[in-house]
Formats: sequence, C-alpha cells, structure tokens
Amino acid sequence: MSHHLVEAIGLTHVYEDGTTALRDVTFRITHGESVAIIGANGAGKSTLLMHLNGHLSPTSGEVRIGEASITKATLPGIRRTVGLVFQDPDDQLFMPTVFDDVAFGPRNLGMTEGDVERRVREALQCVGVWNVRAKPPYRLSGGEKKRVAIAGVLAMSPDILVMDEPTSGLDPRARRQLIGLLREFSHTRIFTSHDLDMVLELCPRTIVLFEGAVMADGPSREIFNDDALLERCQLERPLAMQAGARSPQS
Repeated sequence: MSHHLVEAIGLTHVYEDGTTALRDVTFRITHGESVAIIGANGAGKSTLLMHLNGHLSPTSGEVRIGEASITKATLPGIRRTVGLVFQDPDDQLFMPTVFDDVAFGPRNLGMTEGDVERRVREALQCVGVWNVRAKPPYRLSGGEKKRVAIAGVLAMSPDILVMDEPTSGLDPRARRQLIGLLREFSHTRIFTSHDLDMVLELCPRTIVLFEGAVMADGPSREIFNDDALLERCQLERPLAMQAGARSPQS
C-alpha cells in the first residue's frame, strides 16, 4: 500500500512577500496512521497541508505521495488519493445545492449519473446529513457545512484524509459528533488543530511546528508531557491532561 505513504523531504516554502512559512520540514506518515500537526498561530500548519495535495508548490524540497513526487503530471492522481478539507467549509462549498457540491468531484471523474448518485448518497449518509441534500449550502449551520465539506472529499474515495482545524467553529455537540465520525474512518488521517483534546483522542502521533520548522515528532502523550517543549512552542497541555495533573492535589 505504498500509495498511502506521505513524505515531506526538506520541504521549504517562501511566500512572494519573503515570508518563510516552512523550513526544511521532513517527516514520513504511513498507511493507517492518524497524525496531528500542531503549533501556535503562524507556525506553518495550514501552509504545510496545502502542499500535501499540490495546492501550493515548494520553494525547495519535495512532497511524495507513495512513490510519486507531486508534479503537474502526477497532480490529478494525487488529488484523488489525498482529500483535503479546508478550515473554512465556505472555501469548498460553491454549488447551488448540497447534492451538487458533493457530486462535483465524482462528476469531474467522468462517472455515470448512477454512480455519482450512489457516491453522494453514501458520503452524505456517512456524515449524517443526507436530509439536507436539496438545501443551498448557505442555509446550513456551521456544523452541517463541515459535514458536507467532508462528504465532498469522501465522495472521491481518498486513501488519505487531510483536515485543517476540523473542529474549529463547532459547538460542543457538533464537535463530539465530528470526533465520533472521524474515529470511525479507516483512512490515513492528518489533522492540524488547536483542539488538543481532540488530538489526544484521535492521534497517537503528533508533529510540532514552530516558526515553520519541525520541533518534535513522536507519541502525542510524550509530547504533551514535555513542558519545556510546550513552553518553547507556545503551547499548553490538553485540558484532559491538565485536569489529571491537578487531581492528586484536589
């Protein structure tokens, strides 16, 4: 299953204004892993995700999906393999109805309408919003929009699911539902998140970015127990671990 591998090798990205967003980032994620990429605002998390399916091109270094580097020639296949859900679902939802939004990708693959409808139904039922299929996206709640954006990616049957701040903007109930949904997925999963309790629940492995560089890469609990690392990278322990640390004194 080499096509499930995600590798960044010396990945550096400098924006046109001269801002260096990523500095020599290197990691390897294998089939079925659930990995969080965390860091303070401006650490380079979203920029990194945009490289994983070719929305941005490296200034130097490379990203490999399986055996293939991301190039113009490999990009269509890589975007079928790597499904990216943006932080703001409004960046992905642009069709007149929910059904049309989720159908957009499969239709672009040249599928028959019967196959398109089957993919859309399965994806929307998977995320629990088949009932809103006829609605325009702007009439949805924030949680519903998130689910529809995920469904649009799932309809493409990706091997690798990449999500930027999946719980951002969700109320507590919608957050719990989304975490439950993501726990059931068998995809390779890569998340960025400020929701460190979600990271602790879903991601055995965490990569820490600081000022565009990888500062740590290892088991999530070990990283969240490294107070010096967290302090340097302007992070805190998940609330669940903070409560655990205080409980002996209570």
